[in-house]
Amino acid sequence: MGEEVKFHGMWASPFSRRVELALKLKAIPYQYIEEDLSNKTPSLLRYNPVHKKVPVLVHNDKPVAESMVIIEYMDETWENNPILPRDPYERAMARFYAKFIDDKLLPTLAKLGQTAGKEKEETIEEIHEQLKILEDELKGKQFFGGQRIGYLDIVAMILVWLHLAGSITGQKILSTENFPLIYEWIERVMKMEVVNECLIPEEKRQDWIQLAQRAPKSASN
Repeated sequence: MGEEVKFHGMWASPFSRRVELALKLKAIPYQYIEEDLSNKTPSLLRYNPVHKKVPVLVHNDKPVAESMVIIEYMDETWENNPILPRDPYERAMARFYAKFIDDKLLPTLAKLGQTAGKEKEETIEEIHEQLKILEDELKGKQFFGGQRIGYLDIVAMILVWLHLAGSITGQKILSTENFPLIYEWIERVMKMEVVNECLIPEEKRQDWIQLAQRAPKSASN
């Protein structure tokens, strides 16, 4: 078909990494363009003039922005290796919980590094309440998507990032005692080669933590 796929991303962005994982799961060949968010390329500004953020997928010179929009676009354009459930109700539920992660959990996690004392304790309690909702969603499942990795698993990879951050900073929000199903899911997906290819390399994780602490407001979505 002569397809041309370019992907503008940034190594420390979980939103970029979720699109990268979807590309690999669907076995879509693509050209990766690393963006320096302090000095964005003219192409990024041209392809995403509204938000000027990564990730951006460019398919045959047609740009698509925002990670979840990109993943849904890819799933509709390339039918092989489907990511979203085919059942309409299951598809709606996957979208619902994905939106819960991005609209509820992520903003609460972002508050964590900006609070102290009682306010920090209250933020951690709020995070635990939100994680309990996701824990319940995993009951009786290998993956959020059922028996194989899917759309909600890709969005939920932020839980893997949370686990990795805790192992570096010592502030462990997740534990086997509080969230055994999430912890088992993290261990399961981290055994997958394709997932590990889309995580921050171990030698760059300390840099990632420092970058996140300096720039709490995301330049990606």
